[in-house]
Amino acid sequence: MKVKIPSFQQSKRYLKLFAVWLVAIGAVILLTTSASAEAAENALEIAVYRDPSCGCCGAWIEYLTTQGFQPKNIPISDIEAFKQEHGVPNDLGSCHTAVLDGYVIEGHVPAAEIKRLLAERPDDVVGITVPGMPTGTPGMESGNVRDPYNVFSFDQQGNTKIFSRH
Repeated sequence: MKVKIPSFQQSKRYLKLFAVWLVAIGAVILLTTSASAEAAENALEIAVYRDPSCGCCGAWIEYLTTQGFQPKNIPISDIEAFKQEHGVPNDLGSCHTAVLDGYVIEGHVPAAEIKRLLAERPDDVVGITVPGMPTGTPGMESGNVRDPYNVFSFDQQGNTKIFSRH
């Protein structure tokens, strides 16, 4: 068996290809690292107050992370008192209450609606809510089952409006 040894010119070509390959890999690593750092820097910090024994709240927190938020999980023993302090109307409550940039986010609200609230910044709105725990809302997924639901906005007097329909 004869082993073919590359010529000097072929070796130079292989070295050039290898160098180009290394530069390309380095660029990919640099761009990926920069994008990850920028995404982390631009993540919206949201404080999520919840009953320590609730499991679906953790699912909503995980969902928020995948949507560009940086949730802070804060278990509290008297979630109902917290809701009252933050103006959540009794008939619009759910299992957790979040606070983000001065707004209250009650229940399993989709990330797109939270981002819309922050983009529009209505002066008369205290927060938005998905009352109860409808199946199919973020954190309440159950296969392909999805109940229709509304996201409501509410003001300081407890007046509500439909913010969006799902």
